[in-house]
Amino acid sequence: MIQTTLALLLLWQAGSPDALQHMQAGTEADKQRHFDVAITEFRKATELDPSLTAAFVNLGQAYMENHEYGSAIPPLKRALELNPDLTPAHQLLGYALLSQGYAAEAIPHLAKAQDATALGIAEIQTGNLKEAVENLQIALAKQPGDPDLLYYLGRASGLLSKQSVDTLLAAYPDSARAHQAMGENYFVLRQMPQAEKEFRAALQLRPDSPEVHLELGEVYAGSSQWDKAVEEYRAQTKLQPGNAEAFYRLGDSLLQQGKVHDARTVLQHSDHLQTDMPETLYALGKASALDGDPAAAEKSWKKLLAIEKDTTLAGQAHFALAGLYRKQGKTGDAAKEMQEFQKLQASAGGASGQSSQK
Repeated sequence: MIQTTLALLLLWQAGSPDALQHMQAGTEADKQRHFDVAITEFRKATELDPSLTAAFVNLGQAYMENHEYGSAIPPLKRALELNPDLTPAHQLLGYALLSQGYAAEAIPHLAKAQDATALGIAEIQTGNLKEAVENLQIALAKQPGDPDLLYYLGRASGLLSKQSVDTLLAAYPDSARAHQAMGENYFVLRQMPQAEKEFRAALQLRPDSPEVHLELGEVYAGSSQWDKAVEEYRAQTKLQPGNAEAFYRLGDSLLQQGKVHDARTVLQHSDHLQTDMPETLYALGKASALDGDPAAAEKSWKKLLAIEKDTTLAGQAHFALAGLYRKQGKTGDAAKEMQEFQKLQASAGGASGQSSQK
């Protein structure tokens, strides 16, 4: 908004002295956040000089700052009639139209202003999802970590994904990919028998589809059917010998079966394929400890803690190290690790409490 106001100051010279006096008064009121007064002054300026573009733009801006978005539309449209190339007016009008639900009408103005954020939001509302994703990615690259942008990009991507899946299911309902997509939907809904059925149907149609083995393995792991999980994960590793996640999940499942040495070997291979994967490091530390190698276990867990500081997995690593040191008689080190674990537990509990109050 500051840049918009500064750009418009240059246009005042074309106005009548009386109109410019009201413009100055409106600007001062706007700076003091007295938006009602600013609206009155800018409106008077437009009445005294109906050709003063800046007055109409500033009037529209003042309305928007006062959350009167519908009232901002007419003066901003008038400003663009007077000067169709005025980028700030296009941007403000795009915002006003979008806020009132006129997304389709807002798009050309936001495109003219090259406002990727608002343009992406408008495109979500009009169903132009591919374009929305592209614009929101551009905006996010300029403002990394912005929570609103992350939300809208996630929403646009999710809707685009759903649109693609709906098209797949409608056009090819009996295909392997359709069964896989249905399996994924059931998995998200925690309807495991239905998910298993769909993944099995997908594999019957396309046995060499590696990602389906991984997904089916997760179904079995979720219900502690470790023999079946191991079978699916092993099939995945054979089809994709370079997939670190597949080896991690296979190793973790073997660990759940109590096959400690075999699990450790597989997890070491996962770590070799993709170093510094926290899940692998935690499981590898656990396997090493159970395999009688506390030094290797300590190394894995400390490496994990060098990567992650305040996650649930970090808390588990601190707890595991506390137990390891206690067995070794290192009571001081054990106490420190337990203290770190308790800090993370308290932090997680506080965050949970805040979340429940919202």
